[in-house]
Amino acid sequence: MKNNNNPASPSPEFIPTKEGERVGVRPQILITGAAGFLGSHLCDRFINEGYHVIGMDNLITGDLKNIEHLMKLEHFEFYHHDVSKFVFVPGELDYILHFASPASPIDYLKIPIQTLKVSSLGTHNLLGLAKVKKARILVASTSEVYGDPLVHPQTEEYWGNVNPVGPRGVYDEAKRFMEAMTMAYHTYHGLETRIIRIFNTYGPRMRLNDGRVLPAFIGQALRGEDLTMFGDGSQTRSFCYVDDLIEGIYRLLMSDYVQPVNIGNPQEITIKEFAEEIIKLTGTSQKIISKPLPQDDPKQRKPDITRAKEILGWEPKVSRAQGLKITYNYFKSLSKEELYKTAHRFD
Repeated sequence: MKNNNNPASPSPEFIPTKEGERVGVRPQILITGAAGFLGSHLCDRFINEGYHVIGMDNLITGDLKNIEHLMKLEHFEFYHHDVSKFVFVPGELDYILHFASPASPIDYLKIPIQTLKVSSLGTHNLLGLAKVKKARILVASTSEVYGDPLVHPQTEEYWGNVNPVGPRGVYDEAKRFMEAMTMAYHTYHGLETRIIRIFNTYGPRMRLNDGRVLPAFIGQALRGEDLTMFGDGSQTRSFCYVDDLIEGIYRLLMSDYVQPVNIGNPQEITIKEFAEEIIKLTGTSQKIISKPLPQDDPKQRKPDITRAKEILGWEPKVSRAQGLKITYNYFKSLSKEELYKTAHRFD
C-alpha cells in the first residue's frame, strides 16, 4: 500500500502497516474512531475473527497507542482522516462500523461543532460509502438519545426527553440525527443498516482524563484526591464492561435486525454508591465531595435489554466487581505522566 500525500487527492492520509498489496479473500471492514476506546477493541475483535480491518480516526480524542499493537499486522491498515470530510477507501468493503465521535461531556463541550459534524456530515459520508460499496453499516448511537428520561428503564420505543439547545444537545441531537439519517438510507435506498444504542461502558483504554465518572473516580483515588460527586449522588448509572459491549455489537452487525437495539448492563447503581465502591476497590481513604449538578445531566440511566436478549441472545456476562478490578489494574499500570495529564489535543 502506498502513502498518498498528494494534497490535491481526495484520499485521506494513509499510514501503511505492511509492504505490498492486500492478500487473501478475507471480508473487509472499515472501523471509524478506530484509535478510541471502543474502536480499538472492535479492531481487536474483528482481527481475531479473521477480517481485514481498515481503521480510520482523526486522533482528536483517539490515541494511536490503543492500536499500535496492530500496526505490524498484515491484515490491518490505518487512515488518519476526519470522516466529516469526503471518505475514500479503495477496493471492496463488506462492513462499516461508524464509531467516530467525541463521547464524554468534557470533549463535546469543548469541541461542539466537531461533535455535531461527525455524527451528521460524517454519517452521511459513510452511508454514501456503504451505498457505493454495497456494504452493511452499523452506527454507534447512545443512551443519550433518551436525554434525561421520564421513562425508567429505557426501552427502544421511548422517544426521549432532550433539550436541543442545552450544552449536551450537541451530542444528544447529533446522535438522534444519525439514527434518522441511517434509517432514511435504509428505507429509501434499501441499504443494510444497524443501529446500536450504547449505555455507559468501561474498561481498559478509557482516557483517564475524559471526565466520565468511572475514570474520574479511579484517577482521583490513584492521585490521592477526594472523589468529586456532582449533586447529591442519587443519580443512577448502569455500567457495562467493554468485552460484553463488543460481543453485543458483533451480534447486532451479524443479525438481520434494522431497528435500534439497547446494549448495556441493566444493573443500576447510584453515583454515591459507586464512589464508595471505588474507594473500597482502591483501598484508599478519600472523602467524597459534592459539586453542583451540570445542566441537563440525566438523573437516571438503565437499559431495558429485552430486545437484545430476544433478538441477539445477548446479555452481559462480566460482573461489575470483575470488570472494575481489570479496569483498576489497567489504570494502575499507567505512567505518572498519564496519571496527572489533564490537557486535550484541542486545548
